[in-house]
Parts: sequence; structure tokens; C-alpha cells
Amino acid sequence: MPEAVGQAAETRLLLWAGEWFLNVEEGTPYFVGVLGKHSQATADATLQDRISGTQGFVDMQNYVSTIDPDNRHMEVSTDLDTIYGPTTLQVSNYRNF
Repeated sequence: MPEAVGQAAETRLLLWAGEWFLNVEEGTPYFVGVLGKHSQATADATLQDRISGTQGFVDMQNYVSTIDPDNRHMEVSTDLDTIYGPTTLQVSNYRNF
């Protein structure tokens, strides 16, 4: 069951703000907080905020992210504590960057 929370967090990270036509307010604000002239700290805060908003989320440890705009690649890895127990979240995104 903790894997369900990890999958939900991954889905939340992969959904861009404005991408879902039924709720354009939903999604990760990549243009506002991750891409462009934002610092790694700003990007991490944006991504961590998105993860922590996942239903069933309790806490995260060992958060690591890399954003490579030249190769259009992002990776996020963290250990999640959920209401069901621990799980690992690993997201690698080549699609949208």
C-alpha cells in the first residue's frame, strides 16, 4: 500500500500545471518554480511541496534531484514515509523538458 502513495506522488510530479483540461490549476508549476532562471533551491522547494501534498504523505528523507535543461532531463529520488509505511520515490522525466 505505501507504493500507491509513491505512485500518486510520481503522477503529481509528472503532471504539469495547466496540462489537465478538467482542472488547469492542478499540476506541478514547472515554469513558475523549476525551469528557467530559478535556483536549484527554488526548484527543490517547488518539487518537495508538490510531493508533500500527496494524499497519504507523512515525511520524506534523502531527497536528491537533478535538473539538466541542456539534455531536457529531470530526476528526483527520495524515501517517503506514508500512512501505510515507507517507500522509495524515483522519478525520471525525459518527456517534457
